[in-house]
Amino acid sequence: MVGDLFDADGARRNPELRRAAMRRQVAEVGFVRVDTLAEQYGVSIMTVHRDLDELEKQGFLHKVRGGATSAPTKTFHGDLDHRMQAQVDAKLAIAREVLATEVEPGQVIALDDSTTSLMLARLLPQRAPLTVVTHFLPVIRALAAQPGIDLIGLGGHYDAAYDSFLGQATADAAAGLRTDLLFLSTTAVSDGVCYIQGLDTVITRRALIASAARSVAMIDHTKFERRALHRLVDLTRLDRVVVDNGTSPSTVRQLRARGAQVDVVE
Repeated sequence: MVGDLFDADGARRNPELRRAAMRRQVAEVGFVRVDTLAEQYGVSIMTVHRDLDELEKQGFLHKVRGGATSAPTKTFHGDLDHRMQAQVDAKLAIAREVLATEVEPGQVIALDDSTTSLMLARLLPQRAPLTVVTHFLPVIRALAAQPGIDLIGLGGHYDAAYDSFLGQATADAAAGLRTDLLFLSTTAVSDGVCYIQGLDTVITRRALIASAARSVAMIDHTKFERRALHRLVDLTRLDRVVVDNGTSPSTVRQLRARGAQVDVVE
């Protein structure tokens, strides 16, 4: 347990140390109670609420009645570890489809900081040589030692909750490039529009879309059941949308009726 890794008295006196411990604890066990945290760290209930408010603001967890969770909800898409483990089969099927139909040797490929893009990144060496542009550290780690892959990392402000670089500086770096293909995903889709919870993510992904000759969205069926705050892009403005066969036929029909180019991976 996380509490065993930190000095309890030190965590009581040091908010940063305490919040780091809480963050890891929620990630490990999935849910923690406010009163349990208060007792464990020797602080008041109000102090725990302030700590959890700050961690929620940073995107590490979601406050619920009586505690906090790292698991996805309709308005919180989960911490990075949960996202990595969610809908693996669907994301892999989508990644294999776009690899087979979109990617050719010699292209300049941009990848956003979605876990579906990470799935695709692990397959890209099959199409080397390629140049890969990304702001997502897991993608950089996955491709750094791969022969035939030329990596371009987009810097900026590092966001630990997403393990990526996000915001205006990252967007400016993306705007200075011209890529052949962008593969991206989204937090939620409502009425044919992609939504993202964080504004810095929106700023970054809009810049990636603008700098790409062709944009392909990779969206598993769970994204149609969620909500998020900030409007990213209408699916009709993207060149292709690939979904898994868990997506309801009515949703696919509605998207196509709006003019989106939607393909379903069987």
